[in-house]
Amino acid sequence: MSHVPQIRIPATYMRGGTSKGVFFRLQDLPPAAQTPGPARDALLLRVIGSPDPYAKQIDGMGGATSSTSKTVIVAPASKPGHDIDYLFGQVSIDSAFVDWSGNCGNLSAAVGSFAISNGLVDAGRIPRDGIATVRIWQANIGKTIIAHVPITNGEVQETGDFELDGVTFPAAEVQLEFLDPAADEGDGGGAMFPTGNLVDELEVPGIGTFKATLINAGIPTIFVNAADIGYTGTELQGAINSDPAALARFETIRAYGAVRMGLIEHIDQAAGRQHTPKVAFVAAPASYTASSGKPVKAEDVDLLVRALSMGKLHHAMMGTAAVAIGTAAAIPGTLVNLAAGGGARSAVRFGHPSGTLRVGAEASGEGGQWTVTKAIMSRSARVLMEGWVRVPGDSF
Repeated sequence: MSHVPQIRIPATYMRGGTSKGVFFRLQDLPPAAQTPGPARDALLLRVIGSPDPYAKQIDGMGGATSSTSKTVIVAPASKPGHDIDYLFGQVSIDSAFVDWSGNCGNLSAAVGSFAISNGLVDAGRIPRDGIATVRIWQANIGKTIIAHVPITNGEVQETGDFELDGVTFPAAEVQLEFLDPAADEGDGGGAMFPTGNLVDELEVPGIGTFKATLINAGIPTIFVNAADIGYTGTELQGAINSDPAALARFETIRAYGAVRMGLIEHIDQAAGRQHTPKVAFVAAPASYTASSGKPVKAEDVDLLVRALSMGKLHHAMMGTAAVAIGTAAAIPGTLVNLAAGGGARSAVRFGHPSGTLRVGAEASGEGGQWTVTKAIMSRSARVLMEGWVRVPGDSF
C-alpha cells in the first residue's frame, strides 16, 4: 500500500504576549490553502494537531490550550495606508473547527515583527536603530492595529527587560495601538453596546438573571460581576477549570449573551462560534497570590478580572479582552468601570490569574453615545523556531 509523503511549508513558531502560534506568509501556503475554505482549515488543523480526542495535540504544533492552539497568516496589505494584512485562526482542540470570528490581541504583538523579518514591510520604513511603525490591517474584524517594533542594527530586537505577567522571561517591549476598537465589522451587533445599554439584565435559564455589560471592543465580551455568579475575582485556573459544572455554566452564560448581543440567533449556534464572544467576571480590588507565587496587593490594582477563552479560564488575559476591559473601564457606568471605583479614567491596571496588566483607552461620550478612538497596551514577542512545518500531503 502506498502512502502520500509529507510536504513542508515555510513557517515560524512565535510567542506573542501570553500566546504562541504558527505564523505563515500567505504566499508560502499551498495554492489550495491560499484562499479561505475547507482546504485552508484542514491544513491548519493538521499543522496544529486537531481534532484530538485526547486533547493533547501530540501530533502537531499546538499546546492543547486556547493560548497555544493558534495560527496566523500574514500577507501584503490589501488596504491603502497599511503595510500588511493579518488573519488569525483559532484552532479547536477536540473538534475539526477553525474559528475566524475574532482577533488574537496577544499574537498581534508578534505580527509586526514577523512581517519585518519576512520582508513584508518596505525596507525604507525600517530604521537602522529605533522604532519601526507597522500598520496592520486586522482582516478578521476589519480594524487597524499599529505596532511599534524596536529595531537594532536594522533587525527586529527581541531581547530586553520588559516583563509581562504570564510570560516567564523578559523581552523587548512592543507597544500596540488598537484604533477605533469598538463596533467591529465582523462582529454582528455593530455598535459598541449592541443592546444600547451600559448594563443589561441578562436572563440565563437554569442559572439566573444578573447584571451584564455587553460590549463590542477589541473582541465581543460579556462582563458580569464575580459575586453575582458565586466568585470573588481572585480565582486561579484550577478553581474553574477543574470544575466541569462551572465550565458548563459559563458556556451557557456565553451562549445566551451571544444571542443578546446579536452575534448568533440561537444558543445552539454558540458551539460554532467558540472564539467569540468572551465571558469575563469582575470584582473590586483584593489581594491574592498569582499562579507564579507572586503576591498581588489590592492597592496595586484598580479591579480584578478573570476571563474564559475556548471554554477554559485563561491563565493570564487575552489581549483583545484587555482592550475590552480598558474600553469598558473608560466609560462611567459599565460593570468594569464600577468595579474599578467608577468615574472617568483613561487607563486601568487589573489583576488576572498570572499578575497584573495595564491598558489605556481614549473614550468620549455625547448624548449617551460613546466612542473610543484607540486602546493602548504593551506586550512582547519572540521567535521560538523557524524553518518548515511538515504535514501529510493528503491532509488538506
